[in-house]
Amino acid sequence: MTKIALVTGASSGIGKACALALLQDGWQVVLVGRRADALQDTIAAAGVNGHHAHAMPTDLSKEPEVKVLFEQVRARFGRLDLLFNNAGISLPYTLPGDMLGDDWRRAVDINLNGAFYALSYAFKLMQEQSPQGGRIINNGSISAHVPRPGSIAYTATKHAISGLTRAASLDGRPYSIAVGQIDIGNVASDMTLKMVNGVHQADLTIKPEPRMDMTGVVETFMTMARLPLSANILFTTVMATNMPYVGRG
Repeated sequence: MTKIALVTGASSGIGKACALALLQDGWQVVLVGRRADALQDTIAAAGVNGHHAHAMPTDLSKEPEVKVLFEQVRARFGRLDLLFNNAGISLPYTLPGDMLGDDWRRAVDINLNGAFYALSYAFKLMQEQSPQGGRIINNGSISAHVPRPGSIAYTATKHAISGLTRAASLDGRPYSIAVGQIDIGNVASDMTLKMVNGVHQADLTIKPEPRMDMTGVVETFMTMARLPLSANILFTTVMATNMPYVGRG
């Protein structure tokens, strides 16, 4: 039976790369993002596997849109085997006293609320479908463990993702719903271009940081995705070998 996956933030970066890997592996993949044209670019990048990709533009920060998204998934496929809860944003370096409420709420709406909405509707579908069960992989971050300077909103939301993962993993046990988290550090993508020129360090200096190839993230993600539901990687970290994490300060 062909497995069904849903990937949020599928129009670029980690989401796009992992969606393409799932398509290559034979999955049917629902691509979710706010821009329909960017999702079509992902489908085009899939080549001959693109006919297994299904673009469903959605603003995940708006719960009614997420509800419609999962109604479409249920009607079209009847089930969901994997959710990659990947969509998120970062904000520029901002000290706590300078953080505007609107910026704080935007980060929370997308990084936390949107992740919860997707997890909630996926959980319900996996609970009710037959055969029961599925897998949810949340994209955390190195920032789910330790902050970067000037990143209070991003760090708070990523710490909260770890709470979502732990709680949903516990609640999913009776229903064969496996919930895990991949924490990624400095993968080469548009989101980390600034690290090439230098980013703030704990000692208040600005230094460039090493980045890793996307392949390392994709291979780690696919290892999680391919596990039988009797096994779960609850948390895993994949990072550039020489990035300042353990000694970040």
